[in-house]
Amino acid sequence: MGVAERRWREKEQRRNTIMDAAERVFFAKGADNATMDEVAETAELSKGLLYHYFKNKHDLCHAIVHRGLRVLHQFFERAIRTHKRGIEQVRAIGESYIQFSREYPNYFNLMAWFEAERSENGEPESFELACEKEGGQVIELVAQAVQNGIDDGSIRADLNPMVTAVNLWGQTHGLIQVASYKDAQKRYQVAPETLLTAGLDLIDRGLRPE
Repeated sequence: MGVAERRWREKEQRRNTIMDAAERVFFAKGADNATMDEVAETAELSKGLLYHYFKNKHDLCHAIVHRGLRVLHQFFERAIRTHKRGIEQVRAIGESYIQFSREYPNYFNLMAWFEAERSENGEPESFELACEKEGGQVIELVAQAVQNGIDDGSIRADLNPMVTAVNLWGQTHGLIQVASYKDAQKRYQVAPETLLTAGLDLIDRGLRPE
């Protein structure tokens, strides 16, 4: 291993150490309430060293969101890979998004924070821009599943794949949030699992040709 490669690996290891510490702090206190001082203390590093790797708290938050999006990307890829017809791929993506929200609730919540806070003009090479790119690729996977369904006849041919993909994301994300409310079952007289399944069923019927 050359000197340059070793230095790069050491830098990436230190960056991941900081992100691991930041996850513990942000997930425990929330992105808005956490501080860089707390991250530095948890990582057992100087605050100055944190700023060598991340410009500010938002940059660090975006780095963690990017981690979550990469995990979600893998969930969606697996959903598409394990089903043949487009309509089945779309259903599997919805189910995998629910699974992701349960296995990685902190990533799910931080990704929602990112959507509310993003500036739409991230600097080049920034983690914010990396999140935009990764998020776009995730949505493109959904659009591809819709296109696959149009091509194989299992999804209506009059639908625009990208418009449909964004709608599917919005509907499923909102459904997951409603189902996660602590008093949802009492308020709506329906179990969260029933609510989620019914929502996916409605989406499924809306996509199928008449």
